[in-house]
Amino acid sequence: ALGMETCVTLGMLTEAQTARLKEGGLDYYNHNLDTSEDYYSEVITTRSYQDRLDTLARVRDAGINVCCGGIVGMGESDKDRAKLLIELANLPKHPESVPINMLVQVEGTPLMGTEKLDPLVFIRTIAVARVMMPTSRVRLSAGRNSMSDEMQALCFLAGANSIFYGDKLLTTDNPMTNRDLALFDRLGLHAGGSSYA
Repeated sequence: ALGMETCVTLGMLTEAQTARLKEGGLDYYNHNLDTSEDYYSEVITTRSYQDRLDTLARVRDAGINVCCGGIVGMGESDKDRAKLLIELANLPKHPESVPINMLVQVEGTPLMGTEKLDPLVFIRTIAVARVMMPTSRVRLSAGRNSMSDEMQALCFLAGANSIFYGDKLLTTDNPMTNRDLALFDRLGLHAGGSSYA
């Protein structure tokens, strides 16, 4: 045993699939809502918002921890960001992990050229997530590579208490581990084991 926790992202799941994942020892299932239900159809067309909520319910019913958050900076309004956090906070049980991603614009994708989100709006989103879901791990996720150390520090002061660590997050770059460790040192933060990640 390595003392590591497992987390996967596999899309929509049936009840039988969640049962098999639980039997296999899965600790966390990541399935983000991405945005508010009102804005959802502007950015996702392959599945419905209710499909996502149904998968989250199946994951929770199977006894698997839930990792669920969203992406900000996709052109959504302040109201959409608030509605996303309300939806997450009103799930039958708060997600154990709430990743807050800042859109990473990629050349050739539909959201390339979207107006960049004001850093203070992102930090405020972190603060509201912390207040609304006090026992969840509010995770700084995608987009950290473009954040200054000062912006990340303000996110931690606003309530973020976790990051996704490693060189890549799916297809986007993440800060190098030595940069994260140097930032933690500057802030007097200590990296915990996987159960604290």
